[in-house]
Amino acid sequence: MNDDQFEGQWDRIKGAVREHWGRLTDDDIEQVRGKRENLLGKIQEKYGDTKQAAEEKLREFERKF
Repeated sequence: MNDDQFEGQWDRIKGAVREHWGRLTDDDIEQVRGKRENLLGKIQEKYGDTKQAAEEKLREFERKF
């Protein structure tokens, strides 16, 4: 999923993001605002992942959509 697709589908998938990444707070989700890079940063921050690991996790999540 590219950045434009991610942003366009944000309202539809943000609930699933909350469920999948339970450590992200509602404030974190609001700060993402549909920006894929912002979500990657939040995943790295909350889970202590490297950028590469966070990218892999996010791609796996995106395949479900």
